[in-house]
This record gives sequence, C-alpha cells and structure tokens, in this order.
Amino acid sequence: MRLTFLGTGTSMGVPVAGGFGREIPTGDSRDERYRTSAWVQTEKTSIVIDTGPEFRLQTLRAGIRRIDLLLYTHEHTDHIAGLDDLRPYNYKQRQAIPAYTNESCKAAIESRFHYMFGAYKTPGSVNIDLQIIKEPITFQDCTITPLIVDHNSVPVIGFRINDLAYITDACYIPDETFELIKGCKLMVLNGLQWAPKHKTHFTIPEAVDIATKTGIPMTYLVHISSHVTHNLISEKLPPHVKLAYDQLSVVI
Repeated sequence: MRLTFLGTGTSMGVPVAGGFGREIPTGDSRDERYRTSAWVQTEKTSIVIDTGPEFRLQTLRAGIRRIDLLLYTHEHTDHIAGLDDLRPYNYKQRQAIPAYTNESCKAAIESRFHYMFGAYKTPGSVNIDLQIIKEPITFQDCTITPLIVDHNSVPVIGFRINDLAYITDACYIPDETFELIKGCKLMVLNGLQWAPKHKTHFTIPEAVDIATKTGIPMTYLVHISSHVTHNLISEKLPPHVKLAYDQLSVVI
C-alpha cells in the first residue's frame, strides 16, 4: 500500500495570504503546503481522503488517474471545497464515486453542494454516492474502520485503512479509538504548531506524545501551520515521528 500526501497545510494554506502568518516562501519546497489531503493506493484501489480547495492542482501533480473511493473527515471548507473538481473523474469513469463520512459532514455537503443531489440535480454535476460510515467496511482489498476523534465543537472521523491510521483535525482521541489503531504500521496525525497549545488541534509536542503512546512504528504529522519550518522542527523530533510534506510518498 502506498500513501501520498496531497497536502499537509492548515485551513489557510502555507504561505498565508494577507499578512496573517508567513507570506514569504522559505526557499524549501517542504514549507509550501496545500490544504491537508491524502491519496492511498493499494493493488486494487485508489482512495482519496478529503478534497480541499487545491484539489485539482493536487491531482495533477500527483498524477491521479482514477478514484475508486472518497473518504471525508469532516465538513470544514479546507476539507470539502474542491468537491466540484471530481467532475472529470465522473466523466471518465462513467459512474458515481462511493463516498463515506459522518452524519454532520454528509448534511453539510448536501446543503453546500445542493445542485449535486436530489430531484433538481444539475446535469453534468459531480456524481457521488455519499453514505454514512459507523462500522468497519470492506471495499475491494481494503478494510476501512472509522476512527472517532474530537475537534472541539465539530465531529471528525479518521480512518484506519488496513495498516494505516489517518487522523487529522483532532484535539482529543478517546480510548476506544486508540484500541482501534493498535497494530497499525503507520499513522498520520495533525500537529499544528510547536506552541502555544491550541483549542482545536494537537500541537507538535502533543502529537509526539500520542505517537509514542500508540507504539506505532512511524507517525507523519500534517495540518502544519505557517509558523513551522521543516528543517528547524525536524531536528527536534524523535526518530519515530516526522513532518510530512506535500507530494511525499511512502510505502506501508
């Protein structure tokens, strides 16, 4: 199984527009981050997790030719805004793309993208089969388990896909979810910034503590703010935790 990081940045992207956060590139391409999204490839399946504002650009630079399954973590704009860019995949694949998420995200997508659903669906608009996932499912050669986490006031789900645990936009992980990720070989976890503590996201030190607690051999951090520069922070991390960066591809 291969994991490609389509984006690793926060909701504003990195660098940030308008003078809020770092605007000027550092010269290190790893410090330029599209909104957080991922592509998982197995022998039989192509899975995309979240379609943010740069989704078209992400698919072009990653070379995504087919999407068999969509997984949505939650309804914030940086995770769903690129949904309309799925149209070419519908045209090519000639069928609806299955998609799974939680109740609140499903309701938000159907409201914000109302022209894609129901009796008044716009001809030629994106065609996805949006369903709620509450229990593990089998999809082709993948076992997919929803992972409940807390993003303060917004319900978020991560996903276990075979031996990969993918969790973003979390500030708390319940014990039940820790049980579900036991035995994973790789984890993706949000690590917003080094400090100060944030009310909706793990800081990098908090994420390191969680990675250590799980015993998972390798954890990559995503949803990284403009205040984090790859070289400086990487020097502070233990061997089992690394900063992810856009277009990084790893084999699990």
